[in-house]
Amino acid sequence: MGESVPGRMDDDGTVYVRMPDGSERSIGQWAAGDPEAGLAYFTRRYQDLVVELDLMRTRLKKGQAKPADAVALAERIKQAATEPSFLGDLTALDVKADQLAELAGVRKTEIAEEKEQAKADASARRQGIADEAESLANSQQWKATGQKFRELLDEWKALPRFDKAAEQEQWERFRTARSAFDKARRQHFAKLDEQRAEAIVVKDDIIRRAQALSSSTDWASTSRAYRDLMTEWKAAPRATREQEDRLWQAFRAAQDTFFDARKAVFSERDEEEKKNLEAKEAILAKVDALFPVTDPQAARQKLSEFMDQWDQIGYVPRDAKAKIEKRLRSAERKIRDSEQERWKRTDPAARALAETTANTFRNSVAQREQELATAEESGDAGAIAKATSALESAQALLAAAEGALSEYSEE
Repeated sequence: MGESVPGRMDDDGTVYVRMPDGSERSIGQWAAGDPEAGLAYFTRRYQDLVVELDLMRTRLKKGQAKPADAVALAERIKQAATEPSFLGDLTALDVKADQLAELAGVRKTEIAEEKEQAKADASARRQGIADEAESLANSQQWKATGQKFRELLDEWKALPRFDKAAEQEQWERFRTARSAFDKARRQHFAKLDEQRAEAIVVKDDIIRRAQALSSSTDWASTSRAYRDLMTEWKAAPRATREQEDRLWQAFRAAQDTFFDARKAVFSERDEEEKKNLEAKEAILAKVDALFPVTDPQAARQKLSEFMDQWDQIGYVPRDAKAKIEKRLRSAERKIRDSEQERWKRTDPAARALAETTANTFRNSVAQREQELATAEESGDAGAIAKATSALESAQALLAAAEGALSEYSEE
């Protein structure tokens, strides 16, 4: 046996191991032949124990083994070291066993602390779940809150159990909050079911009235009636989506029957009104041809004929009515102005007054001319200047009077 092996083998195959106190102890008999093989065999038995200790140490550190199992292994190996059946450093093996037992003690303390922390964390989380549940008890977000309660319940069940009494108190808070929410939700949906049933009754009545109006040809009043029915429809309760779709389709069908018929009539009317507009625009073209007016009486006669034709034509599009009627009124006003102007020019009294005024200024001019001639004969420059100025003034007034007189017709 080499010096590195803490033991030996006798010639008869007896194997000895060196004890920690320096004495030797027989651990077995090797009769299979090669001494080296025998020593290796007993050494492997020692190494197996070392590996077992090291493996347990690793598993203990990783949390894969219980401290009690590690302590039991350490005690078993320490006991085996007192009556060894293997070959190796017993002191080192004993130290390893003690280290494992010490590590098990540390891990036991850590586990206890972790358990206390887990207990505190679980209690805090249950407290948090109970608090959150109570904050949700009055929520009306039925779907989202219902899902949240399910998630909180799943989380509650997954938490570790430690203190039954405290957990029961927290559970009662959670259960009470969830029950309050569930009760409110059931009441809500029960009321909703009532509203949906009412919605069907109300909207069926609206549909019945809409269908009764669908064949009406009183377009204006029936259109208003349908608007009123739509207002009722919007104010009515809502049924389920499927029911709403069915009810709406029935209501819409009744409306469409009426409005499609109205559209067809209005479309035909629109075509007629467009033709009427074209006819009135043609009349306006003839009216425009009357200007400028040379004979107001003839123009008035023609305009009267055109207006008779105008009145025989039906409605035009609403957006064009004001424009074309404005053009017609403008033409009528221009002809009336021409008539008034013509009357003014042929008024005998006005002409007589204009003639009298002109004659007066003619006489005045003749008198001023005589006065100028007299002044020129006297050779008085001042008198000549004064007479010249007076004559020019009289001539200006005469020109104005004759201009006014010329505006009157002799007809």
